[in-house]
Amino acid sequence: MPRAVSLFSGCGGSDAGVIAAGFDVVMANDILPYARDVYLANHPETDYRLGSVSEITAFPKAELLVGCYPCQGFSQGGVREPSRRINKLYLEFARALKAIKPKAFIVENVSGMVRANYEHLLKDQIKVFSEAGYDVKTSVLNAASYGVAQERKRIFIVGIKKTIRRRYKFPVPTHGPDTDNDFFSIRDAIGDLPEWPEGEFYEREFHWYYMSRDRRRDWGQPSKTIVANPRHMPLHPMSPVMEKVEHNVWKFADEGLARRFSYREAARLQGFAPNLVFPDTDAGSLLMRYTVVGNAVPPPLFQAVAEALPDIWD
Repeated sequence: MPRAVSLFSGCGGSDAGVIAAGFDVVMANDILPYARDVYLANHPETDYRLGSVSEITAFPKAELLVGCYPCQGFSQGGVREPSRRINKLYLEFARALKAIKPKAFIVENVSGMVRANYEHLLKDQIKVFSEAGYDVKTSVLNAASYGVAQERKRIFIVGIKKTIRRRYKFPVPTHGPDTDNDFFSIRDAIGDLPEWPEGEFYEREFHWYYMSRDRRRDWGQPSKTIVANPRHMPLHPMSPVMEKVEHNVWKFADEGLARRFSYREAARLQGFAPNLVFPDTDAGSLLMRYTVVGNAVPPPLFQAVAEALPDIWD
């Protein structure tokens, strides 16, 4: 099995995809204690190093390096300030890249990175990785096109060592128009779960900002993007239809029961296995369960990107 090192690993979305693609993840890292707890409850064999990546001074040997550095500075739901220090965490990834010298690497981040005001940061990442000796490719992919029951666009940066002389080609969509498979729907992902899972969903009121847009999709559609903030989590399709009143003002069509997706439903809609374990630890509050799920990479999407790597592991 080719080995992989994972940085900014969260609760293991990227790594579940890498493992499914045939890699052995020998080390993972994140700064959130509950992300570590969920990861190790599901992948206990991995050496998980809790803390800032900047504190890691030695890395194990690996053929693949993967990383999903935090995206608050690029995200539609974040502060969106190009100058924020968090936007430069790719330099820590580059440090690991130069130390490990893997045959290939995969980076995932929010698609907002391609906006004009962040273009210089994306170009600098490509420059840094290229100067480290890699042939670099980028593409924005939608998770729904790869068997995930959710509309979620993300940018991927993939590099292969220039000395290997092999080019990377991003995977073609497997679901949706011009494929043999329909999009995976909300019903496909969570249709077997109870409609009202007490204690597993955020029950606070629907504030004015939440009601400023349509948050609902029908059972037969992919979900809207799963987010890390439970206040903004999309509606479960058991909720009433939302109707537009005026610009940035929506209302429910009737007074029926309405709720956001639960954290367990959100995990299914992210493409995690149905038996994903959420351990009951001190760090595992309801809000933190939503956070680690919403921050994760959909495993089937990361698997598709990893499986598209050429056979360079011998």
